[in-house]
Amino acid sequence: MPAIAIIGAQWGDEGKGKATDLLGSRVDYVVKFNGGNNAGHTVVIDQPDGRSEKYALHLLPSGILTPGCTPVIGNGVVIDLAVLFEELDGLVARGVDVSRLRVSANAHVIADYNRTLDKVTERFLGSRRIGTTGRGIGPTYADKMNRIGIRVQDLFDEHILTQKVEGALELKNQVLTKIYNRRAVTVEATVEELLGYADRLRPMVCDTGLLLNQALDRDETVLLEAGQATLLDVDHGTYPFVTSSSATAGGACTGSGIPPTRLDRIIGIVKAYTTRVGEGPFPTELDDDAGEHLRQVGAEFGTTTGRPRRCGWYDAVIARYAARVNGVTDFVLTKLDVLTGLEQVPVCVAYDVDGARHDEMPVNQSDFHHATPIYEYLDGWSEDISGARTFADLPASARAYVEAVEAMSGARISAVGVGPSRDATVVRHDLV
Repeated sequence: MPAIAIIGAQWGDEGKGKATDLLGSRVDYVVKFNGGNNAGHTVVIDQPDGRSEKYALHLLPSGILTPGCTPVIGNGVVIDLAVLFEELDGLVARGVDVSRLRVSANAHVIADYNRTLDKVTERFLGSRRIGTTGRGIGPTYADKMNRIGIRVQDLFDEHILTQKVEGALELKNQVLTKIYNRRAVTVEATVEELLGYADRLRPMVCDTGLLLNQALDRDETVLLEAGQATLLDVDHGTYPFVTSSSATAGGACTGSGIPPTRLDRIIGIVKAYTTRVGEGPFPTELDDDAGEHLRQVGAEFGTTTGRPRRCGWYDAVIARYAARVNGVTDFVLTKLDVLTGLEQVPVCVAYDVDGARHDEMPVNQSDFHHATPIYEYLDGWSEDISGARTFADLPASARAYVEAVEAMSGARISAVGVGPSRDATVVRHDLV
């Protein structure tokens, strides 16, 4: 059976959690392969009594909500252990079984000094800030690349852990005290905090790469779930306004230990419009009533931070780019219902940069920063589409919108989200 990757095809917050949850009952493993608790998923599950239960997940894979599915935190993730156990405790209190969770021994751990450095560095940068969440994600990935990081497996050897913390703090305390005028972090305090999680963490930890490859050998299905998105990828995103990990299909392999030859399907998630959190260029951004309308109707506020998201129209140029970079086989178009009530819906089909038309992403970041969207205008619709369950149930203009953006975006649109609830999805082509 295949490994399937779910990838964000814009700047994140596209609805990957819902798409993962949609497939969850049909897969055996759901793997988070990158990022940390700087990106959240919101999943809404309808109950038999008619109530809706909303779950905000920050670090855990969405598969944790599906009985019988094994959720996995892969080696490409950086883990704030306090957040991990707080999230697990919150789910247990609501009756969710979390006993199947598995955590890679090679995943890196966010230490207290990483969080401190993240916050003070952003403040120091001022107008040149990146727009991080201040949760220590970037500094932890930097430690990983500098080979001074702390891994999950280090928590089970106090001597090794102490040595690694000492090595990391030799430089970091110099930076904290002499550049930022902050108090030095003690080795003892950091080691004590991390060791405090070891006993509870130990039963969850394993060689997750081996676990997942053995599952594929048994013809079980593995779903790889990205945090963040293509335009936030450290290599392929709008650098430097990106995350610190690989959020593309290539990252799905390096962050999980599954080889690329076992990826069978790559599902790109796109909103029917576009949003972005944090700093950086955004050609279709709306600083007017239309942008505020999308924000309010779409509830565009960060799952993890609560920050209002920047909103704009659908950008087919970045969708084509994401399709190419990831090898997208299927798109899931989410939040089509948010566009209900608009007379016309603009779609960006190309950019104007100093009078020159660009149908693809400009190679120069400065050109992208100054790009002006070239729009086509599609007819809107007024009918409530939240009850649609087949493509034929949608109004003619809504169907035409889906078909138009499909033709522009480089891959077929296989499912369409028409509301926030778990089953509010129109499936055009099977995703498994």
